[in-house]
Amino acid sequence: MKRLLGLASLAVTLSLAVLTACGGGSSSTMTPPPPPPAPSITSFTANDPSITEGTSATLTGVFANGTGVITPGNLTVTSGVGMSVNPAGTTTYILTVTGTTSPAATATAIVTVASATVSQVTVDTTSSGPAVTDKLLGMNMAVWYDLVSNKTGIVQGLQAAGITQVRWPGGSDSDQYHWKTNAQCNGGYSDPNDLYTNFVSDMAMPANLDVALTANYGSNIACTAGGDPTEAADWATAMVTAGITPSHMTVGNEEYGSWEYDLHSAKNDATTYAAAVVGTTGYYQSIKAASPSTLVGVVADADNANNGWDNTVLYNAKGYYDFVEYHYYPEAPGQESDTFIVQKAAQGLTTNINTLRSELTMWGTPGTPIYVGEIGGPYSNPGKQSWSITQGLYAGQVLGEMMNAGVSRLTWWIGFGNCNGANGNLSTSLYGWQDFGAYNVFSDGSDDPTCPGAGPLGTMSPTARAFQLFSQMAVNGQKVLTATVAGDTTDVRAYAATNPNGTAVLLFNDNETLAQQVTVALTGKATSPGVNVTTYDKAIYDLSGSPTGTPPDPVGTSTWAAPTTANMGMQNLPLTLTLTPWSMNVVIIQ
Repeated sequence: MKRLLGLASLAVTLSLAVLTACGGGSSSTMTPPPPPPAPSITSFTANDPSITEGTSATLTGVFANGTGVITPGNLTVTSGVGMSVNPAGTTTYILTVTGTTSPAATATAIVTVASATVSQVTVDTTSSGPAVTDKLLGMNMAVWYDLVSNKTGIVQGLQAAGITQVRWPGGSDSDQYHWKTNAQCNGGYSDPNDLYTNFVSDMAMPANLDVALTANYGSNIACTAGGDPTEAADWATAMVTAGITPSHMTVGNEEYGSWEYDLHSAKNDATTYAAAVVGTTGYYQSIKAASPSTLVGVVADADNANNGWDNTVLYNAKGYYDFVEYHYYPEAPGQESDTFIVQKAAQGLTTNINTLRSELTMWGTPGTPIYVGEIGGPYSNPGKQSWSITQGLYAGQVLGEMMNAGVSRLTWWIGFGNCNGANGNLSTSLYGWQDFGAYNVFSDGSDDPTCPGAGPLGTMSPTARAFQLFSQMAVNGQKVLTATVAGDTTDVRAYAATNPNGTAVLLFNDNETLAQQVTVALTGKATSPGVNVTTYDKAIYDLSGSPTGTPPDPVGTSTWAAPTTANMGMQNLPLTLTLTPWSMNVVIIQ
């Protein structure tokens, strides 16, 4: 037994010696195995990227070194093997390939789903509607925003969007602002740089803007009583001397509302207001004496009530106003609705304009021009809807509706200087990637960090893009044409006008997920030598929040991409188009 144990011990010793000689006993000289290859995607495509609702598409990904999953749907797929999908609306599909190493590889494929309904848009080229005016392309500006330090970005932004008009000095501040001292009653703030001379030299003249002023009705310069018509007249004179003749001057701002500053003994009173307008020493005659070509207007609220503001003012001040000014904010803060703002709000404005016209007719002034002096979404505290594609679609339809209605002038609230940060409605029930809201439709840039991601100074929001697109239609000397829609009259909207290059048609798809197939016919015309289409849509807006078009982007980008353009060349008519979801499109048919 002892002899056997000794042989065994010797065998073990020899074995260890052999292992040591071969390197097996020293781990320091071993080469680690190579890491597994990273996941990769060669391609991810849809066999038909554009389908009709109710049909399917096949998604195929070619990938390696991992497991592939397509979302939405959490569909596990094999490389090179198609997966059938049947989306209810336009969908961005994401292929994610996950291996044993990170990061995962991703790729996207968009399947555009079009409505099965083909809508017909017919433009009557023999019709003759109101004259088209570029005075619908207006913005408000306010005395609290530094015009001098920001003048380059302001002028470049306004010009890029085609803005031709400006209203000054800014909303409710108008009734407590005094132009001679650039100061306000009631603790209001005016930027030290916003002297009227700087307004003229640094913005109005270099941007070639037509100017509308709001005269102070609410307070005198001592802030002890109501406004003084002489102060308004002197301002008109000073503006003319500075090089700008105001085309419009409105007496006060929203004086029909209890929120408006008013030091008259009878505050926000229609009878008192009308009395201040009329007579040889009233606002109308005083301003006219200082600047005869300046149109003088009164404020109206389309209340259509017996003994209401409008009926009292329009009757008592008859003969002492050249136009009426109306403001429109169809939403209450915190109660915004994308469906309402996209599909109903602009048409609601037309209803109110018609009400105002009926009031003017009642008092014997049916042809009085109507100026939409302020317009926006919610009347205060705007949230993310304000910089979303949804408000852009609303703004574009407003411009089309007001063109059709023959409104003489429009200025949006507001161009620059009114970011609201995260104070407004950021609900997930509203579409939009950004976590801020703003009254202003051009970015204030680094001047206001409470709107992060809005881009450099002068960057256009979707609302500003709507004005930019509409500038192709708002050409002086042209006329409105009748455009009718048959088919999907909820989602497809059309406006038309003559154009120096032929016929301009403004088309909207108000559906969030479905593309809309449309035909466009021009009466008496069978062919066109050239068709150009300019589009701004939800997909472009989405890219502003993410380079993949699937916001939010954790890296944080701010491309705020411009509209796309397509030259379709010679076309037979009716023209066939597919309008992408939530899109506005200007079609110029030669």
